[in-house]
Amino acid sequence: MNIQESGEMYLETILILSQKDAPVRSLDVANYMGYSKPSVSRAMGILKSANYITMNDKGHIFLTDDGMKIAKKIYERHVVISELLIELGVDKKTAEDDACRIEHIISDKTFKALKKLRKSYQK
Repeated sequence: MNIQESGEMYLETILILSQKDAPVRSLDVANYMGYSKPSVSRAMGILKSANYITMNDKGHIFLTDDGMKIAKKIYERHVVISELLIELGVDKKTAEDDACRIEHIISDKTFKALKKLRKSYQK
């Protein structure tokens, strides 16, 4: 399950968009991420060949089990890190931007420690 940061970002975006009512399309991903449609189409091809996503004949994108696993992991990291930074006094925009970068490079061990720290703040 070795995937580049950009792939993780695409999977996370598909997860976020899939939580809304409408099916996810490449155009939705492009609009959400601010990327060109050709860039997103290329990325979708790579994710599909790696078995992280499937697409139906209408162009709707679905996460496979492997894709969902990665997307949920990255999304959880984003939420926990950004909320922890906000609790520490960082403004929301900076916290979101920093979490977006940190979520891809932080080790599982360090993330587990941050989750533990966050729980102690919530008590």
